[in-house]
Amino acid sequence: MSRAQDANRSFFPFGNPFRMISPKGPKISSQLLLILHAFEATLEERLKKLIPKSKDEILSLSWMTLAMQSLCESHNDIKTIITELELPVHDWDEKWIDVYLDISVKLLDICIAFSSELSRLNQGHLLLQCALHNLGSSSSEQYVRACSSLDGWKQHIGSGNPRIEKCGSILDDLLRSLDLPKVKKSAKGKVLMQAMYGVKVQTVFLCSVFAAAFSGSTKNMSDLDVADVYSWAPTFKSLQDLVNEEIRVRFSSGRFTILNELEVVDSSVKELYPIIQGIADTIETESLAKIVGELGRATEKLSQGLDLLTKEVDSFFQVVLTGRDALLSSLRSGATFIDSIQAGNRDAQIVN
Repeated sequence: MSRAQDANRSFFPFGNPFRMISPKGPKISSQLLLILHAFEATLEERLKKLIPKSKDEILSLSWMTLAMQSLCESHNDIKTIITELELPVHDWDEKWIDVYLDISVKLLDICIAFSSELSRLNQGHLLLQCALHNLGSSSSEQYVRACSSLDGWKQHIGSGNPRIEKCGSILDDLLRSLDLPKVKKSAKGKVLMQAMYGVKVQTVFLCSVFAAAFSGSTKNMSDLDVADVYSWAPTFKSLQDLVNEEIRVRFSSGRFTILNELEVVDSSVKELYPIIQGIADTIETESLAKIVGELGRATEKLSQGLDLLTKEVDSFFQVVLTGRDALLSSLRSGATFIDSIQAGNRDAQIVN
């Protein structure tokens, strides 16, 4: 892996993460292989759904919402596979527990950072609403107020978020976690580690995409080199190549933002600004109303998209938190992991 400031991150100077699929060690039964293959087939289908039909779909809020939904599903699948493996917590290797807990706390941190940024972006909606309200009048005084609101929006959106800036170090730690613990004696543990590897790759990649989009920089992007021995590897590589290439193209073009809906709003603002400042030539009322209408629709679409994505990030936070709490509860009480998960899910439903 290169340093955080490099645009491209290579992968795995920390050891051989593929040792777990070596013929050495415990033999995996046909039943365990069926469980693993079903899990990996589902993961591959999930990755396929994220491959957009058009590059224009990449980094739309709807695509990012789908990506976050896929993370929730994959992390829930890890809980399911633990159930299917019938692997009690007391049989877990200490290293596996350390890996699970360490990754979970980092994912909680990154969810908090993403939620913080989405909230910050949504706060700009009020400024846009104020501008649109004032643009409903032809008064020069109202136009001045609209200009002030649009200036405030641009400054607000363009300001940095310290929590997002810290995502780089969190992602570096998640990258290191992809170097899997050795599994010497447990066939079930071998299956669990391989399943967790696939979900970790998906998680690190998508979180790096979100971090790049929110930070306005390619330094948080990761190029993961996954061995072809994994059935889902070709699909993952296709997805990663397409998304990362498009992100770098957008950054290289000097765009204000690489988020689609935010870019549409910014374009409308740029079109309106010289008109309401009186810099542009005289424009017909009907044409001005059309531009204001376009800004209103773009603003509403942005707000709705941010709200939906925020809900999915919150859902992912709860999935990670439930899994972490379940493992800790199991370690304390001697209960099975899945019993603790189910109890945690019931508690969450009561709270909600």
